[in-house]
Amino acid sequence: MINVGIIGTGFIGPAHIEALRRLGNVNVVALCDSNQNSAESRAAQLNVPHAYSDVTAFLQHQGLDAVHNCTPNHLHAAINRQIIAAGKHVFSEKPLCMTMDEARELVALAEQAGVVHGVSFVYRQFAMVQQAASMVRYQQLGRLFSAQGSYLQDWMLEETDYNWRVDATKGGASRAVADIGSHWCDTIQFVTGRKIVEVMADLSIVWPTRKASLAEAGTFGALVDETQYESREVATEDMGFVLFRFDDGSKGSFSVSQVSAGRKNRLSLEVNGSLGSLAWDQETPQQLWLGHRHKANQLLSDDPTLMNPDVAGRARFPGGHIEGWPDAFRAMMQQFYQAVAQGKPSSNTSFATFRDGAQVMAIVDAIVQSHQQQRWVRVSL
Repeated sequence: MINVGIIGTGFIGPAHIEALRRLGNVNVVALCDSNQNSAESRAAQLNVPHAYSDVTAFLQHQGLDAVHNCTPNHLHAAINRQIIAAGKHVFSEKPLCMTMDEARELVALAEQAGVVHGVSFVYRQFAMVQQAASMVRYQQLGRLFSAQGSYLQDWMLEETDYNWRVDATKGGASRAVADIGSHWCDTIQFVTGRKIVEVMADLSIVWPTRKASLAEAGTFGALVDETQYESREVATEDMGFVLFRFDDGSKGSFSVSQVSAGRKNRLSLEVNGSLGSLAWDQETPQQLWLGHRHKANQLLSDDPTLMNPDVAGRARFPGGHIEGWPDAFRAMMQQFYQAVAQGKPSSNTSFATFRDGAQVMAIVDAIVQSHQQQRWVRVSL
């Protein structure tokens, strides 16, 4: 068995634990939270035997093989650094850290330490995204020349919607682009096999001032106290629009929004080639739309008997047994822990590494610069 610890037990920590328990060869033995009482309470709720409130003491837990960093963004760099220094395999929520200097440092530290390192870009793990990438690899769309799409949510639509992610000191200089646009960028790069190298962006703040409840809600949470608020200025974008260029000269565009009423978690993408197109929507994840010029369009389902042979195994159940976000999350953990079981990183992984996380951070950084300077900006690692 592989012994794993979790740092941070907010929205995403329990999702990590659930996915890990589905693997069969991973045992979640300890968790760490901001104070001992909350750590013990969450450990009891989640049936984790050991609870800590000090990261240093947590990392000394006997027999710990790997650690998941599920803390708020501003804590990622320091905790990832500590995990690597302790010699543990490390899986980090995105973003990897807050600045590009930190990102470069963490990539170097992880690679020098020889630990397996991963970042939580989950959408590349859906069976139909794997199928899309396979179709591109085997040139079933012909020569690719464009990609477009969006990632839309509505959980920040109202003036009273407030969360720690709005605070630039905790969430970072970018919100919508860094939080969800980063997922779109990773997914489109995985599908196409190309890197985004230049961007032109226009970002927007819908609510320059938001009313924060004194009983602050968590991510995707409902407000508990609807009567007592304080006004807080907002410096991070609610939505944005980006033109981009791939490293092979092909082009594309995408938009992000956390203020699109009715859109709960809609990551959608389309890729166009000389022989055909494909499109995928995370809210109907078992379907891949295939577009044709001279015959009827198709809807391919995540039936392993219909998928390309090299990725058919990524659909774990027979056709019609719908697999969704938790299943993709499990697949991500499975890929990561296959590498952990081997005891060392592999150059051929289908999960996102620290290097991938840093590259996507560089895209976000370039998007913010482009908006501020109103010009095309090169992505620079």
